[in-house]
Amino acid sequence: MLPMTVFRTADLPRGERFDAWRDCMDRTIAPMEIVCDRPADFTASQHLLRLGPLVAWQTAFRPCHNRRRAVDIRRSDPELYHLTLVLPGSVPLSTEQAGNSGKHHAHDLYVIDTSLPCEVGSPFGDSPLVAIGLEIPKALIPLSPALRRPIDRLLGRRLSGRRGFGLLVAQTLTQLFGEEGGYRPSDSRRLATLLVDLVTGMLAHESESSAGLADESRGRALVLHVREHIRRNLHDPGLSPATVAAAHHLSTRQLHRLFETEEETVAGLIRAGRLDAARRDLTDPAHRAVPAGRVALRWGFTSAAHFSRAFRDAHGVPPGEYRRRALEVAE
Repeated sequence: MLPMTVFRTADLPRGERFDAWRDCMDRTIAPMEIVCDRPADFTASQHLLRLGPLVAWQTAFRPCHNRRRAVDIRRSDPELYHLTLVLPGSVPLSTEQAGNSGKHHAHDLYVIDTSLPCEVGSPFGDSPLVAIGLEIPKALIPLSPALRRPIDRLLGRRLSGRRGFGLLVAQTLTQLFGEEGGYRPSDSRRLATLLVDLVTGMLAHESESSAGLADESRGRALVLHVREHIRRNLHDPGLSPATVAAAHHLSTRQLHRLFETEEETVAGLIRAGRLDAARRDLTDPAHRAVPAGRVALRWGFTSAAHFSRAFRDAHGVPPGEYRRRALEVAE
């Protein structure tokens, strides 16, 4: 029988359970932000197997929203491919990474890269998320350079666990945690080799299929994902064309080329988005007591003076005057 490590929130005091789960996820995958709707009612269990350099774990827990941010990556990057198999009885979950998104149900698989920002979440509620996770060092996936780029287009997307290599991966992972697995501790490295081969085969197969997508369709979809990424990260003072490109696994030159036919550049979208968000706050009566400088910081401006100049250029008056006029009209 393979040695297994078991984690259960039921073994802990109620007030410590959610924090203990976050620590568990930091150790199992990598540091990330985890949010739950009712931390006081949080429940989770994890059965973990170490297979040489791989880690496989079966889990059931109250749904959360998980977000791995740039700050988390700087803190620690184990350089893993994380694979999830959603099991029957689970709530669906959604993923976003590298401009890709997917919604996953029972028997679906997805892969994320710990070196890139990502979001994974399920609808809050009492029904559990039930899944098997697998952590594989990226260095163990022996793909040719020609296939590594297409893999980025698979990150976060739905992969079927009902056919082909996906079915073989799903069957092997499920059997690992079955009652009649029949494996001995000495089988750990053999199982690791098998799983690496199966996951490599799945990624190679799916990458070859993904590479056949029309370049124009891919480019348009990527533009939409970049726009949404900018909208969701306007508050981050580090948001820039370079960080946007990195989040989508592009060079800055490639990102600028992608937006050559758009009305605004990436830098222009960031600036306009921040100014519009700040303008909305300034004209909201609920925020009348918040200083304009603090509004600027909230939306990613690092200097009140720079914000004031940019706002004046866009609207013809300083932010304080714009706010005064808007609130007078509202009254």
